[in-house]
Amino acid sequence: MKVKEAVLKAAAYNTKDFPSWDMPEFSFIGRSNVGKSSLLNTLIGRKNLARTSSTPGKTRGLYFYLLNDKICFVDLPGYGYAKVSKKERARWAPIIEDYLGNRLNLRACLHLIDSRHPPTEDDQQMSNWLRLHTIRTITVATKADKLSRSALLKQIQVIGKGLGLFEDDLLVPFSAKTGNGRDEVWKAINNYI
Repeated sequence: MKVKEAVLKAAAYNTKDFPSWDMPEFSFIGRSNVGKSSLLNTLIGRKNLARTSSTPGKTRGLYFYLLNDKICFVDLPGYGYAKVSKKERARWAPIIEDYLGNRLNLRACLHLIDSRHPPTEDDQQMSNWLRLHTIRTITVATKADKLSRSALLKQIQVIGKGLGLFEDDLLVPFSAKTGNGRDEVWKAINNYI
């Protein structure tokens, strides 16, 4: 998809802030600092629409980005970052669960995993939760440019096995730096529109 217009349409800090529309939505979830904002910006073709930070835990709400007045990307808070208070994490959990579990126009969730490491326990729990709730999932292995081709191929197998993915489950290596994987992610998104 060629993105001609992309705007931050809403920031939701509770369920009442969710926009009421029937726009197809695609959520981005993963550990803090896994590259959600970088993936989102690369897909859109803009550098700083979704703010990136070297400090994990900066996304404090659900951010709804409207593209071409046709589809919406939803950036969710990252999980698994210890320096965010337990109280803050406890506040996010029901909002994220409500969004993922009950949002009728959610078409698929992009679950981001750092390609350099095996899936964490949090990654595994999220993957299991998405599967349990039958949410279509596009698993994206980020930061793929940081590994050699052979190391990346090995890590893709480690990630697939660690998350319990089936052979036909989608797992896309992606690099925000080189753009590799961008077209594959868009193809998967278009299949769910």
